[in-house]
Amino acid sequence: MTTDVGVRLSIADALGRLMKDEISFRFEAFDGSVAGPVDAPLTLRLLNERGLSYLMTAPGDLGFARAYVAGDLELDGTHPGDPYEAMALLMSQLRFKIPSAAEMLQIMRSLGFGTLKPPPPPAEEHLPKWRRALEGMRHNKRRDAEAIQHHYDVSNRFYELVLGPSMTYTCAVFPTRESTLEEAQHEKYDLIARKLDLKPGQRLLDVGCGWGGMVRHAAKHYGVKALGVTLSREQAAWAQEEIKRQGLEDLAEVRYGDYRDITEDGFDALSSIGMTEHIGVKQYDEYFSFLRSRIRVGGRLLNHCITRPNNKITSTGAFIDRYVFPDGELTGVGRITMAAQDAGLEVRHVENLREHYALTLKGWNDNLVKNWDEALEEVSLGRAKVWGLYMAGSRLAFERNEIELHHVLAVKPDRLGNADWPLRPTWLS
Repeated sequence: MTTDVGVRLSIADALGRLMKDEISFRFEAFDGSVAGPVDAPLTLRLLNERGLSYLMTAPGDLGFARAYVAGDLELDGTHPGDPYEAMALLMSQLRFKIPSAAEMLQIMRSLGFGTLKPPPPPAEEHLPKWRRALEGMRHNKRRDAEAIQHHYDVSNRFYELVLGPSMTYTCAVFPTRESTLEEAQHEKYDLIARKLDLKPGQRLLDVGCGWGGMVRHAAKHYGVKALGVTLSREQAAWAQEEIKRQGLEDLAEVRYGDYRDITEDGFDALSSIGMTEHIGVKQYDEYFSFLRSRIRVGGRLLNHCITRPNNKITSTGAFIDRYVFPDGELTGVGRITMAAQDAGLEVRHVENLREHYALTLKGWNDNLVKNWDEALEEVSLGRAKVWGLYMAGSRLAFERNEIELHHVLAVKPDRLGNADWPLRPTWLS
């Protein structure tokens, strides 16, 4: 195909030149140009030059997120609290090709070279990695605390509206597809308690405990003396108040602090629920060695975390890194089991629950839609849109096996290999 570089393209024309297939959604740009079927279920509307600059200077999910969060890109035909259908369509249809040098020159001349000057990012965006590096090495205590606080110290009331009464921000376990989110979160905690074989009078340590859901469940339903630790001051304050409200002060405690500062040891069991994603793959050996040092011989450890379907070390992507989980890293369950084994733990059971996380995220999106107006009283419109986008996109990723959720259950055997383990699993009954 010949290209006349002197012909000025509209924004819609430029988009068409970049796509491999016909546009299946409706696209409307601020220059008056349009593309795609008039009766398409989704309309993507680009409102201004700033939005165009976001898309041009950060191609992919980051530029899309910046324009969308800033209000420069609208998705008609979907609720901002649950853009799942729109995300499913876009992720299936947005397939770009590499243009020739002549095509790229024509596109740039048409759109204007000024679009290559990056606008300031939305206020909801976290610092880029190079700026965070000025705060020190990844996963030192200060930088870890800042990353956790960026995500979790938003508004406890906002999280109540999204997560529901359990205040649980990790994958639930659905006994059936008809189970409610609350029933599934109860089952998740109970499954972990059963896998850890918790009994009255034992001691449990929960690292990265969030709002203390596992701590309260273990204390209330199993008579266990449970200690949780979180780097979020807001989470710790909420958790301690809830422990007091439920009359569990004699058995349950949540501390604000770094897990590496826990000095107690000899715990009968240890849970790490949604924590490994934050610590960095290079820290796995040190992490599991520390966890092993906190439990007694014969004690069990349950690691619950998001994984990749391969064992490569990958970041969480530009959008997730800047808006959701700064410094987050994911890898496969193989690396996790290897690190646990290298630390001297015996891995006894591994389970993939990825479909359950897709159902969990759907529940959270449903809650955000239902409570949208009240949510906007707690956070900015941009922040609420970030959460809707993040949860809907993550739901798709779990459904498509781009990410997974694994339980790794291990034990600390004695020097003769005795693990005090039943011949068959007892947590399934």
